[in-house]
Amino acid sequence: LLLAQTWNTDLVERVGFGAGRELAEFGVTLWLAPGMNIQRNPLCGRNFEYYSEDPLLTGKMAAATTRGVQSHAGIGTTVKHFCCNNQEDNRIGVSSNVSERALREIYLKGFEIAVRESQPLSVMSSYNRLNGVYTANRRDLLTDILRCEWGFQGLVMTDWGSCAPGQGDPAKGVPAGNDIIMTTPEFLGGAI
Repeated sequence: LLLAQTWNTDLVERVGFGAGRELAEFGVTLWLAPGMNIQRNPLCGRNFEYYSEDPLLTGKMAAATTRGVQSHAGIGTTVKHFCCNNQEDNRIGVSSNVSERALREIYLKGFEIAVRESQPLSVMSSYNRLNGVYTANRRDLLTDILRCEWGFQGLVMTDWGSCAPGQGDPAKGVPAGNDIIMTTPEFLGGAI
């Protein structure tokens, strides 16, 4: 949030370069950042992590961060949470009901800018449903828009446990365009 308030993409790219150097030093390949959902509610538990309520500013900042991080060979970002993650509480149970126009002009625009301008190594789908269907199970998002329309060439992963029983369906997740279905809380002893 504070980085975006500078409107300084050169500065943000330098911060990304520093983060990438640290990732390389610790042997980490993918940074689970930047978080780039649109700030729609002042009470959202992740607003500190998201750039803005403006999709253009969000996309430009995420692209700058990604360029900085990925200037280190073999190190990349994971832009998240794709898409419409507007709340922290009950984000697995909620359905973000959004028109096609609002989806394209507000919720997807920042992701589109980041993908087209910086080609992040990874994208993480969100926990929530979009118009009643879990984002991890939406081929229209993960393949048709992300890969075919925007030209994304990286890895798509689910958020942790988003395909646990009673949530997104892992059998639909892979055909939708996920490369990795991340583990469930039960596997980690309820740590998520």
